[in-house]
Amino acid sequence: MIRFSLLVVFASSLSGQLTWSDYERATGARAKYQNLIERTAGVPTWDGDLFWYRVSVTGGGRFVLVDAGAKTKVPAFDHARLADGISKAAEGKYEAITLPFMTFRFTPNRGAITFEAKGSNWRCSLTDYVCLKLPAGEAPIGRRTPEADESAPDSMEDGVMLDAPQVGLRSGGAPGLEASVKESPDRKFEALIQNFNVYLRPKGQTAGSFLSTDGSEGNYYTARSITWSPDGKYLVAYRTKPGYRREVHYVESSPSDQLQPKHTSIVYAKPGDTLDLPTPVVFDIAAKSAREVENSQFPNPYGITQPVWRKSGGAFTFEYNQRGHQVYRVIEVAAATGKARTVISEESKSFIEYRPLPGGTPADTGKIVRHDIDDGGEFVWMSERDGWAQLYLMDGATGRVKNRITKGDWVVRSVEKFDDAKRQVWFGASGVNANEDPYFVHYYRVNYDGSGMVALTEEAGNHRATFSPDMRYYVDEWSTVTEPSRAVLRRTTDPGIAMDLENADASKLVAAGWRAPEVFKAKGRDGTTDIWGVIWWPRGYDAAKKYPVVESIYAGPHGSFVPKTFSAASQPLTELGFIVVQIDGMGTNNRSKLFHDVAFQNLKDAGFPDRILWHKAVAAKYPAYDISRVGIFGTSAGGQSAMGALLFHPEFYKSAVANSGCHDNRMDKIWWNELWMGWPIGPQYSASSNVEHAYRLQGDLLLVVPEMDTNVDPASTFQVVNALMTANKKFEMLFVPGGGHGAGGEFGTRLLFDFFVHHLMGVEPPKWQASRVAAL
Repeated sequence: MIRFSLLVVFASSLSGQLTWSDYERATGARAKYQNLIERTAGVPTWDGDLFWYRVSVTGGGRFVLVDAGAKTKVPAFDHARLADGISKAAEGKYEAITLPFMTFRFTPNRGAITFEAKGSNWRCSLTDYVCLKLPAGEAPIGRRTPEADESAPDSMEDGVMLDAPQVGLRSGGAPGLEASVKESPDRKFEALIQNFNVYLRPKGQTAGSFLSTDGSEGNYYTARSITWSPDGKYLVAYRTKPGYRREVHYVESSPSDQLQPKHTSIVYAKPGDTLDLPTPVVFDIAAKSAREVENSQFPNPYGITQPVWRKSGGAFTFEYNQRGHQVYRVIEVAAATGKARTVISEESKSFIEYRPLPGGTPADTGKIVRHDIDDGGEFVWMSERDGWAQLYLMDGATGRVKNRITKGDWVVRSVEKFDDAKRQVWFGASGVNANEDPYFVHYYRVNYDGSGMVALTEEAGNHRATFSPDMRYYVDEWSTVTEPSRAVLRRTTDPGIAMDLENADASKLVAAGWRAPEVFKAKGRDGTTDIWGVIWWPRGYDAAKKYPVVESIYAGPHGSFVPKTFSAASQPLTELGFIVVQIDGMGTNNRSKLFHDVAFQNLKDAGFPDRILWHKAVAAKYPAYDISRVGIFGTSAGGQSAMGALLFHPEFYKSAVANSGCHDNRMDKIWWNELWMGWPIGPQYSASSNVEHAYRLQGDLLLVVPEMDTNVDPASTFQVVNALMTANKKFEMLFVPGGGHGAGGEFGTRLLFDFFVHHLMGVEPPKWQASRVAAL
C-alpha cells in the first residue's frame, strides 16, 4: 500500500498535476503520526520519594506512580473507574486512556486527585471514584503549561521586571487604584493604595492614615510594589510617573455572535515610546516619614524588579534594567537613610538577555541569574562577560568576583538548585561534551569554589532531568531526533541507573511511513563555526531525481529552534515531493555571545549567510537537493525573515510565505524589539525594515495577515502591502478575518501548498472548486 501511494504521487507530479488525494495525504500527515509513539514518559511530578508521570500508549496515555526508594512502579489509580467517574460528573465520555488532563495532584492523604479539565477544577475520590467540580475561583491544580510566545507581558511579580511596558492588555481602567492589601509581618497593620497614595490602617479597620500625600493620577503609587521589611519597621513602594499609553485598535469584521463588526483596543507599547518612570520610596512606619531614593544609579529604567528585603530588615535590593538593555544592575538601598549603592553593574556593548525568554526550552533561564548567600554577603551571578553564559561567586560588599564557579566554551542553560549548606549548585548546560551536538542539554553539580564538577547525565542526547525535592533522586529522560526517548531513575550519589522507567517504542510510527529527519552540520560564514540543522526528505525519495527545497525559518534571537528531541513531528510538504529543512544560523541563542551578537541591531541578517552556506553544503553532498529552487516560510519573526530572504538574498531564495510578520521592528512590541535592535531608535531599524526595502522584492511572495493579531500589530503587514503597491510589485495575500497570531488554518495550509507547488515545482495544483475539497 505504501509503495503504491508513492508511485501515485510522483506519477502525478511527473504528469504535471497533483491530485486532492496527494493534498489529503499531506494535510493528514501530522494527525496520522502524532499518536504512534508508545512508552514516552511525560514530565514527572515529585512528592517526597514518590513521583508520577503520564506515559503514552496507542491512542492516549496512562499515569504511573513510582516509589523511588522501594523501586516500585504501579498504575497511579484505576483508570477505567476514574474515566467513568469523570464521564458522569462532566457529562462527557472519557476512556481509560483518554482522560481529560495531562497532569494532576494527589490530596495530602492520597485519597483523591485534583486536576483541571473543561475549564474547571475537579476533585476525584480514589475510593469510590466520585468526581466533583470545585468552586469557581479556586487556584487551578494540575494546569497544563501553555507555550509562551513573543507577546508574553514583561511585567511580573517576584524578581522579574515589575515596572515595565506591557503588551496585550485590554485598554481601559485607571492606573494606581489597585485594591491589593499588603499585611505587615506582625499582622497588625495593612498597607494599601487610596487616592493614588500609600495608606496605612490597623488590620480589620477602615480608618487609618496616609503615609504619602504626593501621589496623583500623573505620579501614582502602586499596590503591587508595596513590600514590608521583615521586622515591620519599614515598607517600600514605587511611585510611578506614567509613560505613553499606546493603544492598538482592531476591527473584527466577521464576529460570530453578530452581523455588525466590533471594535476593540489593547495597550501595546512599541519601540521608542516613553516609558513609566518608577521611583522607590521608603516609609518609616513609627516616624510616619518617607525617604525618596535618589535615582542617579538607576536613571533611565526600562524596568525595575520587585523590592526584596534583606533578612536583617536594614536594606532592600532591586534589579535595574536600563533602557536599551546594555546595563543591568543590582541596587541595594539602606532603609534608615534611603541611600542607594550599586552592588554589581553588568554592562554590554550589545544586549544583555535579562530574563527567561519565550521560545527556549523549559530549562532555559536567560542570561541573568542571581542567588544571594548569607543575606547578601555573597551571591552567585550568571554572566556572559567572558563570551559564554557562566556562573560566578561574587563578594556582596564589593561586587567583585571571588572565584569562577563554571568555566569553558559552553553555555549554562538552567539552574536547578542552590544548596548553600553544601555550597553547591546544580545546573543544566549545553556544549560541554565536545563530541556532541552543542545544543544537547546535560546536567551537572559543582561546588561554589568551582571544584568538583560532576556530570549527572552521560548518554549522548538531549536530556531533561527532574529532581526530587531533597535532590537525592532524579528522573533523567533523553533522546535525539533520530533515537526515541529513554527515561530512567537515578540517584545523585552515583551516576548509575537505579531503575529503568520507560523506553519509547516508535515501531508503529516507522511502519506508518514516518521517516526521521537527518541531522546535518556545515561551516558558517566564519569558516570555523558549525551550523546545525535538519533535513526532512520527501516521501519516496529517489537520489536520481531533483527536488525543490523549502526552508522553515524562525530566527528570533530569543531561542534556538532546530528540534533536538525525538517526536512524531513531520513536514507535510514532504508528502508533495519537497525537501524541507530547518537551520539555526548565527544570531540565534544558546551558543557563544559572539554567535548571538550577530543579531544585535541587525535582525535582517537572520543568519542568512550561514543558512545559504549550509544549503550549498547539503547540495554538494546530495545532488538531488536542487538549490536553484529554494523557498522559505515562517511566522511572526519568521515571517519577517521569510520576506527578508526575498529582499536581501533574492539570488538564492525564489519564493516565500510570510505569516503574521513583524515587518518593521518599530511597529512591533517594545520589549522584544528594543532588546535586540537597541534604543534609542536609530537607522538600524530602517536597515532591517521590510517596509523600507519592499521595493527590492524579487521572486514570489505570499503574505498572511490575521485580522485580530494581538502579538504583532497587523498594520505591520499592511504597511508592507502599501510599500509593495507603491513600488508596483506583484504579490499574493491571505487576510484572515477574526484570526489571531499565526492564523490561517487548513485554508492557509492548502494555499501554502499551492503556492510552493506552483512556483517551485512548476506544477498546477488541483482546482479548489473540485468536489473533493470538502473532504479537507
